[in-house]
Amino acid sequence: MRPLVRTAALSGYVELCRSLGIDPQPLMKHVGLDTAALTIQDRWISGAAAVQVLELSAATSGHEDFGVRMAEFRRFSNLGPISLVVREEPDVRSALGLLIRHQHMYNEVLDTRLSEGDGLATLKVGLRLGEAMQARQATELAIAAYHRILRDFRHAQWQPLSVWFRHPAPADISTHRRAFGTTVEFDREFDGIVFYADDLQAPNAMADPLLREYAHQYFEAIAVPRDTTAADRVRELIEVLLPTGRCSIEQVARSLGVDRRTVHRHLASSGETFSSLLNATRTHLAEQFVANPRRSLTEISDLLGFSSLSGFSRWFREQFGCSPRAWRSARSRQQLPHQD
Repeated sequence: MRPLVRTAALSGYVELCRSLGIDPQPLMKHVGLDTAALTIQDRWISGAAAVQVLELSAATSGHEDFGVRMAEFRRFSNLGPISLVVREEPDVRSALGLLIRHQHMYNEVLDTRLSEGDGLATLKVGLRLGEAMQARQATELAIAAYHRILRDFRHAQWQPLSVWFRHPAPADISTHRRAFGTTVEFDREFDGIVFYADDLQAPNAMADPLLREYAHQYFEAIAVPRDTTAADRVRELIEVLLPTGRCSIEQVARSLGVDRRTVHRHLASSGETFSSLLNATRTHLAEQFVANPRRSLTEISDLLGFSSLSGFSRWFREQFGCSPRAWRSARSRQQLPHQD
């Protein structure tokens, strides 16, 4: 199955699009995504779709530097929970090593490798997409993000020896110069960053030694294995696709880069079906949404992917034994009605 990325990989996307005078929603919709999904950073979406929307946005806006511009919106916290642990590593080597070893926790597309030799350290950044596609913007975004992270580890004035890209230079390299200085080069052998190996020994400027033990205890609690189950992947995609009104097994299969029969087969091996996961996800979300009095039932119906409020109401009664309005009223009194 194709790799997924956290929605945080597109942090700043909406803001950048609007600053460049383009509407992000149609572009997201074109690749099967929705801007509403970006409000929750820890959801997982198709990595290929994220790469495609960056290329489409660069072409639509007329800015070949779209990916580098987007990196300017990034914050260290966009890495998610792992950022709290990496921040407290004592030196650059251990911080960068932890980030690379556990990159699957925040981005399954990234294939980052660190090597050393002749006094130099080389951070090579690759993308695993499962198919051939244009990925210039995603590559530049990833390298610009790593460049900012290394600066966070060291200091704001730190510069590598060189920042390399395999693709040709854009017509206007002013944004790249602003981001990377004079170290940026194009048409090189790989995509990555080269710097002195001694920098790996430097203290991590963000670290607080007193917090490291607590950070590692937290990390042990939140660390996830590299291989997530097919059911986990499908569940994440269902949650993202529901508000778009296009949550089907065909759409999920396209996001994962397989056909629907493959999805069925993987789910069957874990005792699940697409329908069971869809219903379980809707039930879980319905409890959260209906309990919030600020959300209208019409809005909730849309968020759960129903074409009409009446359809949502019928489904809700089947699941909970009462109407959503009655459930909300009872919940507000902290006493849910019993199901029939």
